[in-house]
Amino acid sequence: MDLRRVGGLPTYVFDVVDGWKAEAARHGEQIIDFGIGSPDLPTPTPIVDRLVTEARLARNHGYPTSPGLSDVREALAAWYSRRFGVVVDPGNQVLVTWGASEALSHLPWVLLEPGDCALVPEPCYPIHRYSVLFSGAEAIGVPMSPESSDDAGLMDAVQAAWDGAPVKPRAVLLSFPHNPTTRCVDIGFFERLVAFARRHDIAIVHDFAYADIAFDGFRPPSVLQVHGAADVAVELVSLSKSHNMAGWRLGFVTGNAKIVAGLARLKSYLDYGVTKPVQLMALTALSDCDQYGLHMAQIYQERRDLLCDGLNAAGWPVARPRGTMFVWARIPEAFRAHGSLAFAKHLFDTGHVAVSPGIGFGPGGDEHVRLALVQPPDAIERALLGIQRVLNMDPAGGGGPLIE
Repeated sequence: MDLRRVGGLPTYVFDVVDGWKAEAARHGEQIIDFGIGSPDLPTPTPIVDRLVTEARLARNHGYPTSPGLSDVREALAAWYSRRFGVVVDPGNQVLVTWGASEALSHLPWVLLEPGDCALVPEPCYPIHRYSVLFSGAEAIGVPMSPESSDDAGLMDAVQAAWDGAPVKPRAVLLSFPHNPTTRCVDIGFFERLVAFARRHDIAIVHDFAYADIAFDGFRPPSVLQVHGAADVAVELVSLSKSHNMAGWRLGFVTGNAKIVAGLARLKSYLDYGVTKPVQLMALTALSDCDQYGLHMAQIYQERRDLLCDGLNAAGWPVARPRGTMFVWARIPEAFRAHGSLAFAKHLFDTGHVAVSPGIGFGPGGDEHVRLALVQPPDAIERALLGIQRVLNMDPAGGGGPLIE
Protein backbone atom coordinates (compact mmCIF):
# COMPACT_ATOMS: atom_id res chain seq x y z
CA MET A 1 0.00 0.00 0.00
CA ASP A 2 1.34 3.43 -0.96
CA LEU A 3 1.08 6.05 1.76
CA ARG A 4 0.15 9.64 0.97
CA ARG A 5 1.85 12.75 2.44
CA VAL A 6 4.19 10.78 4.72
CA GLY A 7 5.67 8.38 2.18
CA GLY A 8 8.12 10.91 0.79
CA LEU A 9 9.18 12.43 4.09
CA PRO A 10 12.94 12.38 4.69
CA THR A 11 14.39 10.61 7.70
CA TYR A 12 13.83 12.74 10.78
CA VAL A 13 17.37 13.61 11.87
CA PHE A 14 16.40 13.78 15.53
CA ASP A 15 15.19 10.17 15.34
CA VAL A 16 18.70 9.28 14.23
CA VAL A 17 20.16 10.96 17.32
CA ASP A 18 17.55 9.23 19.49
CA GLY A 19 18.76 5.94 18.02
CA TRP A 20 22.33 6.75 19.09
CA LYS A 21 21.11 7.49 22.62
CA ALA A 22 19.12 4.27 22.80
CA GLU A 23 22.14 2.25 21.69
CA ALA A 24 24.36 4.01 24.23
CA ALA A 25 21.84 3.27 27.00
CA ARG A 26 21.86 -0.43 26.09
CA HIS A 27 25.62 -0.43 26.62
CA GLY A 28 25.41 1.49 29.88
CA GLU A 29 27.12 4.60 28.48
CA GLN A 30 26.41 7.92 30.19
CA ILE A 31 25.51 10.62 27.64
CA ILE A 32 25.01 14.28 28.54
CA ASP A 33 22.06 15.27 26.39
CA PHE A 34 21.80 18.80 24.96
CA GLY A 35 19.61 17.58 22.10
CA ILE A 36 15.88 17.96 22.60
CA GLY A 37 14.63 21.24 24.07
CA SER A 38 12.48 19.62 26.76
CA PRO A 39 12.73 21.41 30.13
CA ASP A 40 14.52 19.33 32.76
CA LEU A 41 12.86 21.08 35.73
CA PRO A 42 9.36 20.28 37.05
CA THR A 43 6.14 22.18 36.55
CA PRO A 44 5.65 24.55 39.54
CA THR A 45 3.88 22.88 42.48
CA PRO A 46 0.82 25.19 42.57
CA ILE A 47 0.10 24.36 38.93
CA VAL A 48 0.39 20.60 39.48
CA ASP A 49 -1.76 20.89 42.61
CA ARG A 50 -4.46 22.57 40.51
CA LEU A 51 -4.36 19.66 38.06
CA VAL A 52 -4.75 17.11 40.86
CA THR A 53 -7.66 18.98 42.40
CA GLU A 54 -9.50 19.51 39.11
CA ALA A 55 -8.91 15.95 37.88
CA ARG A 56 -10.82 14.60 40.89
CA LEU A 57 -13.97 16.60 40.04
CA ALA A 58 -16.53 14.72 37.95
CA ARG A 59 -17.63 17.91 36.24
CA ASN A 60 -14.24 18.04 34.49
CA HIS A 61 -14.46 14.52 33.07
CA GLY A 62 -16.61 15.31 30.04
CA TYR A 63 -15.74 16.82 26.70
CA PRO A 64 -14.29 20.32 26.96
CA THR A 65 -15.34 23.12 24.63
CA SER A 66 -13.24 23.32 21.49
CA PRO A 67 -12.30 27.05 21.69
CA GLY A 68 -11.24 26.74 25.34
CA LEU A 69 -12.75 27.74 28.67
CA SER A 70 -13.77 31.39 28.83
CA ASP A 71 -11.87 31.97 32.10
CA VAL A 72 -8.67 30.69 30.52
CA ARG A 73 -9.07 32.85 27.42
CA GLU A 74 -9.72 35.86 29.63
CA ALA A 75 -6.57 35.10 31.62
CA LEU A 76 -4.52 35.04 28.42
CA ALA A 77 -6.02 38.37 27.36
CA ALA A 78 -5.14 39.82 30.77
CA TRP A 79 -1.56 38.52 30.35
CA TYR A 80 -1.25 40.37 27.03
CA SER A 81 -2.53 43.53 28.66
CA ARG A 82 -0.06 43.32 31.57
CA ARG A 83 2.93 42.24 29.55
CA PHE A 84 2.58 44.19 26.32
CA GLY A 85 -0.19 46.75 26.79
CA VAL A 86 -2.12 44.91 24.07
CA VAL A 87 -5.93 44.60 24.18
CA VAL A 88 -7.35 41.38 22.70
CA ASP A 89 -10.95 40.22 22.87
CA PRO A 90 -11.02 36.83 24.65
CA GLY A 91 -14.33 36.05 22.98
CA ASN A 92 -13.20 36.14 19.36
CA GLN A 93 -9.44 36.72 19.35
CA VAL A 94 -8.18 33.91 21.62
CA LEU A 95 -8.19 30.15 21.04
CA VAL A 96 -6.80 27.42 23.32
CA THR A 97 -4.79 24.74 21.50
CA TRP A 98 -2.92 21.51 22.24
CA GLY A 99 0.37 23.37 22.48
CA ALA A 100 1.85 25.71 19.90
CA SER A 101 2.87 22.86 17.57
CA GLU A 102 -0.73 21.75 17.09
CA ALA A 103 -1.69 25.28 16.10
CA LEU A 104 1.32 25.52 13.79
CA SER A 105 0.27 22.24 12.17
CA HIS A 106 -3.28 23.35 11.45
CA LEU A 107 -3.04 27.07 10.67
CA PRO A 108 -1.69 26.41 7.13
CA TRP A 109 -4.80 24.29 6.47
CA VAL A 110 -6.81 27.44 7.12
CA LEU A 111 -4.56 29.84 5.19
CA LEU A 112 -3.15 27.78 2.30
CA GLU A 113 -4.01 25.20 -0.33
CA PRO A 114 -2.12 23.39 -3.12
CA GLY A 115 -0.58 25.92 -5.51
CA ASP A 116 -0.03 28.52 -2.78
CA CYS A 117 3.24 29.32 -1.06
CA ALA A 118 4.34 30.80 2.25
CA LEU A 119 7.52 32.32 3.62
CA VAL A 120 9.20 30.36 6.43
CA PRO A 121 12.51 30.71 8.29
CA GLU A 122 15.61 28.95 6.99
CA PRO A 123 16.79 27.13 9.04
CA CYS A 124 13.67 26.54 11.14
CA TYR A 125 11.95 24.42 13.73
CA PRO A 126 10.79 21.55 11.45
CA ILE A 127 7.02 22.03 11.83
CA HIS A 128 7.37 25.58 10.48
CA ARG A 129 8.35 24.16 7.11
CA TYR A 130 6.44 20.88 7.12
CA SER A 131 3.12 22.36 8.20
CA VAL A 132 3.20 24.38 4.98
CA LEU A 133 4.15 21.31 2.95
CA PHE A 134 1.42 19.18 4.57
CA SER A 135 -1.14 21.77 3.44
CA GLY A 136 -0.01 21.20 -0.14
CA ALA A 137 1.64 24.61 -0.44
CA GLU A 138 5.29 25.46 -1.11
CA ALA A 139 7.62 26.77 1.60
CA ILE A 140 9.99 29.59 0.60
CA GLY A 141 12.94 30.10 2.95
CA VAL A 142 13.95 33.40 4.54
CA PRO A 143 17.58 33.21 5.76
CA MET A 144 17.77 33.54 9.55
CA SER A 145 21.53 33.53 10.12
CA PRO A 146 22.15 35.73 13.17
CA GLU A 147 25.52 36.82 11.79
CA SER A 148 24.20 38.07 8.46
CA SER A 149 22.34 41.31 9.05
CA ASP A 150 20.51 43.65 11.37
CA ASP A 151 16.71 43.90 11.58
CA ALA A 152 16.56 46.04 8.43
CA GLY A 153 18.61 43.41 6.60
CA LEU A 154 16.25 40.71 7.80
CA MET A 155 13.33 42.64 6.37
CA ASP A 156 15.26 42.88 3.12
CA ALA A 157 15.54 39.08 3.19
CA VAL A 158 11.75 38.80 3.62
CA GLN A 159 11.28 41.12 0.63
CA ALA A 160 13.78 39.15 -1.47
CA ALA A 161 12.01 35.88 -0.66
CA TRP A 162 8.69 37.46 -1.61
CA ASP A 163 10.12 38.78 -4.88
CA GLY A 164 11.63 35.41 -5.77
CA ALA A 165 8.59 33.27 -4.97
CA PRO A 166 6.97 31.43 -7.91
CA VAL A 167 3.57 32.80 -6.88
CA LYS A 168 2.92 35.59 -4.45
CA PRO A 169 2.97 34.17 -0.91
CA ARG A 170 -0.24 34.20 1.11
CA ALA A 171 1.42 33.96 4.52
CA VAL A 172 4.69 34.54 6.35
CA LEU A 173 5.51 32.30 9.32
CA LEU A 174 8.25 33.60 11.60
CA SER A 175 9.40 33.11 15.20
CA PHE A 176 11.39 35.41 17.48
CA PRO A 177 13.31 34.63 19.63
CA HIS A 178 14.07 32.09 16.95
CA ASN A 179 14.62 28.37 17.30
CA PRO A 180 17.22 27.19 16.34
CA THR A 181 19.35 30.27 15.55
CA THR A 182 18.34 32.23 18.73
CA ARG A 183 17.96 35.35 16.59
CA CYS A 184 15.96 38.14 18.22
CA VAL A 185 14.33 41.24 16.78
CA ASP A 186 13.17 44.57 18.14
CA ILE A 187 9.76 46.15 17.67
CA GLY A 188 10.98 48.06 14.61
CA PHE A 189 11.21 44.82 12.63
CA PHE A 190 7.59 43.97 13.44
CA GLU A 191 6.51 47.47 12.41
CA ARG A 192 8.08 46.93 8.99
CA LEU A 193 6.71 43.41 8.74
CA VAL A 194 3.13 44.49 9.55
CA ALA A 195 3.34 47.29 7.01
CA PHE A 196 4.63 44.78 4.44
CA ALA A 197 1.81 42.32 5.22
CA ARG A 198 -0.87 45.00 5.02
CA ARG A 199 0.54 46.26 1.73
CA HIS A 200 0.55 42.77 0.17
CA ASP A 201 -2.58 41.42 1.92
CA ILE A 202 -0.81 38.45 3.48
CA ALA A 203 -1.15 36.80 6.89
CA ILE A 204 1.54 36.82 9.57
CA VAL A 205 1.86 33.80 11.87
CA HIS A 206 4.27 34.58 14.70
CA ASP A 207 5.39 31.66 16.86
CA PHE A 208 6.16 33.35 20.22
CA ALA A 209 7.18 30.21 22.11
CA TYR A 210 10.07 31.97 23.88
CA ALA A 211 8.24 35.13 24.93
CA ASP A 212 9.55 34.81 28.49
CA ILE A 213 12.97 33.24 27.86
CA ALA A 214 15.28 36.18 27.21
CA PHE A 215 18.45 37.45 28.83
CA ASP A 216 20.48 40.48 29.89
CA GLY A 217 17.40 42.67 30.30
CA PHE A 218 16.06 42.07 26.79
CA ARG A 219 12.27 41.69 26.60
CA PRO A 220 11.09 40.20 23.29
CA PRO A 221 8.31 42.24 21.67
CA SER A 222 4.96 40.88 20.56
CA VAL A 223 3.95 41.49 16.96
CA LEU A 224 0.53 42.51 18.31
CA GLN A 225 2.10 45.59 19.90
CA VAL A 226 2.22 47.13 16.41
CA HIS A 227 -0.76 49.30 15.51
CA GLY A 228 -2.93 47.47 13.01
CA ALA A 229 -1.18 44.10 13.52
CA ALA A 230 -4.43 42.34 14.41
CA ASP A 231 -5.67 43.13 10.90
CA VAL A 232 -3.13 40.66 9.49
CA ALA A 233 -1.41 38.72 12.29
CA VAL A 234 -1.92 35.92 14.77
CA GLU A 235 0.54 35.05 17.49
CA LEU A 236 1.12 31.70 19.20
CA VAL A 237 2.18 31.51 22.83
CA SER A 238 2.86 28.52 25.02
CA LEU A 239 3.47 27.68 28.67
CA SER A 240 5.88 24.87 27.78
CA LYS A 241 9.11 26.79 28.40
CA SER A 242 8.06 29.57 30.79
CA HIS A 243 6.36 27.17 33.24
CA ASN A 244 7.98 23.82 32.33
CA MET A 245 4.64 22.56 31.01
CA ALA A 246 5.95 20.97 27.80
CA GLY A 247 4.34 17.61 28.53
CA TRP A 248 0.90 19.04 29.30
CA ARG A 249 0.46 20.48 25.77
CA LEU A 250 -1.22 23.83 26.29
CA GLY A 251 -0.95 26.83 23.97
CA PHE A 252 -2.89 29.78 22.62
CA VAL A 253 -3.51 31.53 19.32
CA THR A 254 -4.50 35.17 19.48
CA GLY A 255 -4.82 38.12 17.12
CA ASN A 256 -6.74 38.39 13.86
CA ALA A 257 -10.34 37.40 14.61
CA LYS A 258 -11.01 35.95 11.15
CA ILE A 259 -7.98 33.62 11.29
CA VAL A 260 -8.77 32.61 14.88
CA ALA A 261 -12.36 31.81 13.86
CA GLY A 262 -11.14 29.81 10.89
CA LEU A 263 -8.84 27.72 13.06
CA ALA A 264 -11.60 27.25 15.64
CA ARG A 265 -13.93 26.03 12.89
CA LEU A 266 -11.35 23.53 11.64
CA LYS A 267 -10.62 22.31 15.18
CA SER A 268 -14.32 21.76 15.82
CA TYR A 269 -14.06 18.93 13.29
CA LEU A 270 -10.74 17.60 14.63
CA ASP A 271 -11.01 17.62 18.42
CA TYR A 272 -13.13 18.63 21.39
CA GLY A 273 -10.56 20.96 22.89
CA VAL A 274 -7.84 20.67 25.50
CA THR A 275 -8.57 18.57 28.60
CA LYS A 276 -10.33 20.72 31.21
CA PRO A 277 -7.94 20.08 34.13
CA VAL A 278 -4.99 20.99 31.88
CA GLN A 279 -6.71 24.23 30.88
CA LEU A 280 -7.25 25.02 34.55
CA MET A 281 -3.54 24.41 35.16
CA ALA A 282 -2.96 27.18 32.65
CA LEU A 283 -5.36 29.43 34.53
CA THR A 284 -3.22 29.04 37.66
CA ALA A 285 -0.03 29.55 35.65
CA LEU A 286 -1.25 32.79 34.10
CA SER A 287 -2.96 34.16 37.20
CA ASP A 288 -0.90 32.99 40.19
CA CYS A 289 2.51 32.04 38.74
CA ASP A 290 2.96 34.76 36.13
CA GLN A 291 6.49 35.67 37.29
CA TYR A 292 7.75 32.12 37.00
CA GLY A 293 8.92 32.76 33.45
CA LEU A 294 11.40 35.35 34.72
CA HIS A 295 12.70 32.78 37.21
CA MET A 296 13.24 30.27 34.41
CA ALA A 297 14.94 32.89 32.25
CA GLN A 298 17.44 33.51 35.04
CA ILE A 299 18.21 29.78 35.31
CA TYR A 300 18.71 29.51 31.55
CA GLN A 301 20.90 32.64 31.55
CA GLU A 302 23.22 31.11 34.15
CA ARG A 303 23.46 27.93 32.10
CA ARG A 304 24.02 29.93 28.92
CA ASP A 305 26.92 31.83 30.51
CA LEU A 306 28.55 28.66 31.82
CA LEU A 307 28.23 26.81 28.50
CA CYS A 308 29.22 29.70 26.22
CA ASP A 309 32.17 30.74 28.38
CA GLY A 310 33.34 27.13 28.51
CA LEU A 311 33.06 26.63 24.76
CA ASN A 312 34.95 29.83 24.05
CA ALA A 313 37.67 28.85 26.52
CA ALA A 314 37.94 25.48 24.76
CA GLY A 315 38.57 27.21 21.45
CA TRP A 316 35.05 26.94 20.03
CA PRO A 317 33.86 30.52 19.41
CA VAL A 318 30.16 30.99 20.15
CA ALA A 319 28.05 34.07 20.86
CA ARG A 320 25.80 34.41 23.88
CA PRO A 321 22.17 34.34 22.69
CA ARG A 322 19.71 37.05 23.80
CA GLY A 323 16.81 34.61 23.94
CA THR A 324 15.52 31.00 23.72
CA MET A 325 16.83 28.03 25.72
CA PHE A 326 19.45 27.16 23.11
CA VAL A 327 22.96 27.92 21.94
CA TRP A 328 23.39 27.88 18.16
CA ALA A 329 27.04 27.09 17.55
CA ARG A 330 28.85 27.14 14.24
CA ILE A 331 30.92 23.98 13.91
CA PRO A 332 34.65 24.63 14.43
CA GLU A 333 36.35 25.20 11.08
CA ALA A 334 38.51 22.08 11.28
CA PHE A 335 35.37 19.89 11.48
CA ARG A 336 32.98 21.92 9.32
CA ALA A 337 33.49 20.18 5.99
CA HIS A 338 32.11 16.91 7.37
CA GLY A 339 28.67 18.43 8.06
CA SER A 340 26.60 18.70 11.19
CA LEU A 341 25.42 15.09 11.41
CA ALA A 342 28.98 13.74 11.26
CA PHE A 343 30.17 16.31 13.79
CA ALA A 344 27.29 15.50 16.13
CA LYS A 345 28.17 11.80 15.88
CA HIS A 346 31.82 12.62 16.64
CA LEU A 347 30.78 14.62 19.73
CA PHE A 348 28.54 11.74 20.77
CA ASP A 349 31.07 8.95 20.31
CA THR A 350 34.15 10.75 21.62
CA GLY A 351 32.81 13.37 24.00
CA HIS A 352 29.69 11.52 25.19
CA VAL A 353 27.67 14.66 24.45
CA ALA A 354 24.44 14.71 22.40
CA VAL A 355 23.51 17.80 20.36
CA SER A 356 21.04 18.50 17.58
CA PRO A 357 22.65 18.52 14.11
CA GLY A 358 21.85 21.74 12.29
CA ILE A 359 20.85 19.85 9.13
CA GLY A 360 17.75 18.71 11.02
CA PHE A 361 16.48 22.29 10.81
CA GLY A 362 17.08 22.60 7.07
CA PRO A 363 20.01 22.93 4.65
CA GLY A 364 20.79 26.39 6.00
CA GLY A 365 21.69 24.88 9.35
CA ASP A 366 24.26 22.30 8.27
CA GLU A 367 27.30 24.29 9.46
CA HIS A 368 25.87 24.48 12.99
CA VAL A 369 24.72 22.37 15.91
CA ARG A 370 22.14 23.34 18.52
CA LEU A 371 22.70 22.81 22.23
CA ALA A 372 19.65 22.98 24.52
CA LEU A 373 20.21 24.47 27.97
CA VAL A 374 18.51 21.55 29.69
CA GLN A 375 21.36 20.33 31.88
CA PRO A 376 22.33 21.54 35.37
CA PRO A 377 25.70 23.27 35.91
CA ASP A 378 27.58 20.15 37.04
CA ALA A 379 26.53 18.28 33.88
CA ILE A 380 27.50 21.26 31.70
CA GLU A 381 30.96 21.27 33.27
CA ARG A 382 31.37 17.54 32.59
CA ALA A 383 30.18 18.00 29.03
CA LEU A 384 32.74 20.75 28.45
CA LEU A 385 35.50 18.29 29.35
CA GLY A 386 34.19 15.87 26.73
CA ILE A 387 33.90 18.64 24.13
CA GLN A 388 37.47 19.73 24.86
CA ARG A 389 38.56 16.14 24.22
CA VAL A 390 36.87 16.21 20.81
CA LEU A 391 38.36 19.57 19.84
CA ASN A 392 41.85 18.29 20.64
CA MET A 393 41.52 15.46 18.13
CA ASP A 394 42.37 15.42 14.47
CA PRO A 395 39.04 15.45 12.55
CA ALA A 396 40.63 13.30 9.85
CA GLY A 397 41.12 10.55 12.41
CA GLY A 398 44.87 10.82 12.86
CA GLY A 399 44.59 11.45 16.57
CA GLY A 400 47.00 14.41 16.66
CA PRO A 401 45.90 17.41 18.71
CA LEU A 402 44.51 20.42 16.87
CA ILE A 403 44.54 22.66 19.94
CA GLU A 404 47.54 22.75 22.19
